[in-house]
Amino acid sequence: MHEGEIRTDVGLVGRLLAAQFPPWASLPIQRVASAGTDNALYRLGSELVVRLPRIHWAVGQVALEHRWLPGFAPLLPLTIPAPLAMGTPGEGYPYPWSVYRWLDGENATFERLSDPCQAAVALAEFIRALQKIDTTGAPLSGRGMPLAERDTQVREAIAALGTRVDTKAVTVAWERARGAPAWEGPPLWSHGDLHTGNLLIVKGALSAVIDFGCLGVGDPACELIVAWNLFTGRSRNAFREALNVEDALWERGRGWALSVALIALPYYWETNPKIVQQSLRTLDQLLTR
Repeated sequence: MHEGEIRTDVGLVGRLLAAQFPPWASLPIQRVASAGTDNALYRLGSELVVRLPRIHWAVGQVALEHRWLPGFAPLLPLTIPAPLAMGTPGEGYPYPWSVYRWLDGENATFERLSDPCQAAVALAEFIRALQKIDTTGAPLSGRGMPLAERDTQVREAIAALGTRVDTKAVTVAWERARGAPAWEGPPLWSHGDLHTGNLLIVKGALSAVIDFGCLGVGDPACELIVAWNLFTGRSRNAFREALNVEDALWERGRGWALSVALIALPYYWETNPKIVQQSLRTLDQLLTR
């Protein structure tokens, strides 16, 4: 998917484990099929998973999650990943990597939710709990900045997409969101990448939030992306009501959802059909209002 991507396989994972974590080296290893773009996942036995950055920009996520997730876990109402060990470069692999506990579940598509409104409220409660955590020493979120800073990327993406999207409609929607009043409150914690691939469900109910690579503080508008990439209609309204989102924040959230979908589309058009499908669905939801 990326220029300069590091390729991994079961053999590499086995060698890394044998060299750095011998007690786990005898466990069976199986690659996990995933549409994720930053990390490769390998199931390790029945209770563990190995996570290796695929590309240089994901390397910082390793230390970030090891630093913050253990302290966050008891403060949040949904399960989050539990990092157990941090590996170092070796066996020809150039980056730090991690071993986590395996979390059961399946990706939370709208169709799999037994009660979308209940899921919306549960996720809103998770976001509110995350926003209450002390921000002392917190890193800035890569998605906590003003929307205006993404203007060039968004317009370049629209131009690259051409007739594959309704250029006029997405441009009007982007300009409206970009013009919303800026965040004037204190910087708040945000997951930053809430979408179907980073939410797990068990028996139709939301159970876990994973992949905190975008974790940081800033404008909380980016947390609203999920309102359009997962929820729809009544469940979207339930999500907004549970978070008590005012109009300017909601409009900036629309802008974040729009920008993420637009920027992803030309980049992954030929390499990641799941992301393309999800991004097109998000655009459809946004333009329908």
